[in-house]
Amino acid sequence: MGELLWLLLPAAAASGWWAARRAAARAAPALPPGEYYRGLGFLLNEQPDKAIEVFLRVLEVDSDTVEIHLALGNLFRLRGEVDRAIRLHENLIRRPNLDPALRAQALHELALDHMKAGLYDRAEALFRELETIPEHAPRALRQLCELYQQEKEWERATECARRLQALTGEPQGPLVAHLLCERAEAARRAGRGEEAWRLLRQALREDPRCARASLLQGTLAAEQSDCATALRAFREVERQDPAYLPEVVAPLAACLRRAGEREALRAFLEELLGRRRGGVSALLALTALVAETEGREAALEVLRRHLREQPSLRGLVRLVELEVGRAEPPVRESLELAGQTLERLLRAKPVYRCVHCGFTGRVLHWRCPGCKRWGVVKPIQGLEGEGEAAA
Repeated sequence: MGELLWLLLPAAAASGWWAARRAAARAAPALPPGEYYRGLGFLLNEQPDKAIEVFLRVLEVDSDTVEIHLALGNLFRLRGEVDRAIRLHENLIRRPNLDPALRAQALHELALDHMKAGLYDRAEALFRELETIPEHAPRALRQLCELYQQEKEWERATECARRLQALTGEPQGPLVAHLLCERAEAARRAGRGEEAWRLLRQALREDPRCARASLLQGTLAAEQSDCATALRAFREVERQDPAYLPEVVAPLAACLRRAGEREALRAFLEELLGRRRGGVSALLALTALVAETEGREAALEVLRRHLREQPSLRGLVRLVELEVGRAEPPVRESLELAGQTLERLLRAKPVYRCVHCGFTGRVLHWRCPGCKRWGVVKPIQGLEGEGEAAA
């Protein structure tokens, strides 16, 4: 409540200044002084709702007070009182003599109110109206693009992004590439492989550095047992953004295993680890492969050697699991307890982190739920993640 008091005091001061100005201009008080002081008293007694009602009642809507009304409407929206913000902004818009620039500003605020309330159809209609006003078109297009992303209307969001680029010259390729990837994901899940491939090729034309598109291409090829194409696509990821290399390990390993290409898989994993790429995901895949083909002791040697260079808790858990199998009973029990403790510790840790806002989670979100940016959530590096990052 204290925060609201300090937010409203400027509005009270503004209304007092307005009253003095109008009184001086007209040689008569335009605002009843009693009402002004009554509203100020409500503020000082921490009764903001009553204060707001007083100020709204005594502030006649004209060119001198519109901005105060807009500020109050924004305050309502920030407080979560969207209905009151909508009523206030609608009241402004209905004024017949309102300056066109101020009306457009009120329209924009009303559209934001509707978005906050989840009334996307109404917000869309208002932003479409604002798009026809040249000076408001860029902002309206940005809001429309955001609205369509919230509704997962990827095609319409793509259309808005392209119109915004044509209007302002601001590059929208990275955003459009992610929107196309969303459509490709949907096509893949629905079994429309050719459509998914077409959309991914288009995404890479929009943004050649889109690691997500290459990851999806590799995953599609792996699902179709086309290991050569999958490998080419996954190699592109290293060029585009090596932070995502841990994501290529599982689908490529599954593809090469099905094809009986264990030597090719080993060569790829050793190549990644030799360049300190792929993180502990690549190391664990290599350890599993060596254990299958050469036995536990060889796998332990590989694991120890790489953990000395790139320590990680996940690697340590695997090391304990391998040691348990050859330990004597008293030591085995201690190792099992240590392994279980480490596993519980890791289950409580996030796997991905947004490099922009710090949001963390155990699922890879291509659009960060925190800051709403695309392509900023990546596998965590360091001891509790994929191990020490490559230099």
